[in-house]
Amino acid sequence: QVQLVESGGGLVQAGGPLRLSCASSGRIFSTSCMGWFRQTPGQERELVAAISWNGGSTIYEDSMKGRFTISRDNAKNTVYLQMNSLMPEDTAVYYCAAARGLSTYYSARAYEWWGQGTQVTVSS
Repeated sequence: QVQLVESGGGLVQAGGPLRLSCASSGRIFSTSCMGWFRQTPGQERELVAAISWNGGSTIYEDSMKGRFTISRDNAKNTVYLQMNSLMPEDTAVYYCAAARGLSTYYSARAYEWWGQGTQVTVSS
C-alpha cells in the first residue's frame, strides 16, 4: 500500500517562493508516476505537474510552465513541487498523487493513491 504525506504548505506573500514535499512509505513509489494537483471550492481538481517514474518526463499545466518545477528523489521516496512567483490565484489545496505506469498522466482518474492535501494561501 502506498501512503503519501504532503508538507510545506502555508501562507506566503504574493511573488514569493514555496516548496512542497510529498513523502511516500510505499515501495511502489519508485516505479510510479507522481503528480501534483490542486483544488479550490466549487472547482474540479486540476493537474499542476507530473513526473515519470525515472524523472525522464514531466508535464505541466500551461499556466504553471516557467513558475513551477516538479522533481523527485527516489532514494528518499519523495517528490517536490517548487513554486515561484506565486499569485493569489494559486491559493488552493494541493494534493500529491501516484499512478501506475511508465508514462505521465494528465487526468486525476489515472492516479490511484492520494495524499490528504496541504493548504497553500497566497496573500496580496
